[in-house]
Amino acid sequence: MSATREVELKALVDDEALRRACVEAAGATLVYEGRLEDRRFDTPGRALALRDYVVRLRTWRGPGDVRAALDWKGPTRYEDGYKVRDELTTTLGEPDALQAMLTNLGYIITREIDRHIAQYELHGAMVRFERYPRMDVLVEVEGTPEAIEAAIAVLALPREAFTTERLPDFVARFELRTGVEAALADVELEGQHPFRMEDA
Repeated sequence: MSATREVELKALVDDEALRRACVEAAGATLVYEGRLEDRRFDTPGRALALRDYVVRLRTWRGPGDVRAALDWKGPTRYEDGYKVRDELTTTLGEPDALQAMLTNLGYIITREIDRHIAQYELHGAMVRFERYPRMDVLVEVEGTPEAIEAAIAVLALPREAFTTERLPDFVARFELRTGVEAALADVELEGQHPFRMEDA
């Protein structure tokens, strides 16, 4: 198990290939590229959400590589312009078994998020490009404030594009701009929308 302090910012990506080329030219190491699945759990009465807690089963499905982790996130704080949360993480060997255990304990999936990611390590920062089933491409930068700022400079996107906003805020702007309903999970591409966007 690892305990961390998550410090991050997100931004909309104008040109994924260009921005990836920027971080690669700066010496970034590609640590993972492939599918990333999030399944968020709560009680039927949303007891965890009411405390701004997140319990998330995260699964990486790359070519010949399936890994998973169970995460707990504490309430969101905002410090010096950054989004901050305490986080506990433990790795798993069998994500399907863990999901069945949580279901048997009475927890329900309140949000599915499916995306293709490219995740880089860049001088102490994590830079992750995220491509959703139907939504804008985003980049998340995580690390110390100093490492975050250095990575943002390398990405060469406007500094004001990076925000502490949550994923539903990006979804709302996408839908307002395009008039198209966003899809954060594969099931939503099929016209099924069983999840509340605010749980994203």
